[in-house]
Amino acid sequence: MAQRLNVAPTKSSHLLLKQQLDFARNGFDLLEQKRQILVYELMSRLGRARDVERRVAEALGPAFAALRQATLDLGSAALDNAALAVRLRHQLQVADQPVIGIRLPKVALQSEGGPRQFGLGGTSVNADLALQRFTAALPLLAQLAELENAVLRLARELRKTQRRCNALSRIFMPEYEATIDYITASLEEREREAFVNLRMIKQRLTREEESDKEAAHV
Repeated sequence: MAQRLNVAPTKSSHLLLKQQLDFARNGFDLLEQKRQILVYELMSRLGRARDVERRVAEALGPAFAALRQATLDLGSAALDNAALAVRLRHQLQVADQPVIGIRLPKVALQSEGGPRQFGLGGTSVNADLALQRFTAALPLLAQLAELENAVLRLARELRKTQRRCNALSRIFMPEYEATIDYITASLEEREREAFVNLRMIKQRLTREEESDKEAAHV
């Protein structure tokens, strides 16, 4: 049974609590709509994130394979030295994408640089292949970072919204409903008592009038 609020059982309290309860119900409806939208957006991005995660794994697998082969061809020290000559410019732009009042990231990646970064001698074709494959995987990694960050923010907002819905539906509104029912019952009881008292007073006045009439006839 829900607890009651500590308020006086008066008509003004009854009216105020009903107004606040109506306001809480409207707020709950809005929060429930928000929760449903968040669930949709979360599940949509979660599915896309899983798909991009699979594509990233498919792209990075051959890239790491080529890197391992290049290491076997050249040795790790020679490969590190060759990597110092690589000149690739990557620009990562992060903007806000508002979704029902939540700032979700929008990531855009721009890559610059020629297809060949190593010299013709002293390196391996696997080094060029590894560089090309890792560079090709960068847009997918940026997309995955965008989706995973959005999923985390949506999940955090969903938990917050769910807690508010639970607080309204399980604590706030039941307390107000129980208090309103209590005040309603108290007011009805007062009205019944007032009616009974009024009837008793009327009966007493009637008896007194009848007694006065009898005395007058005597």
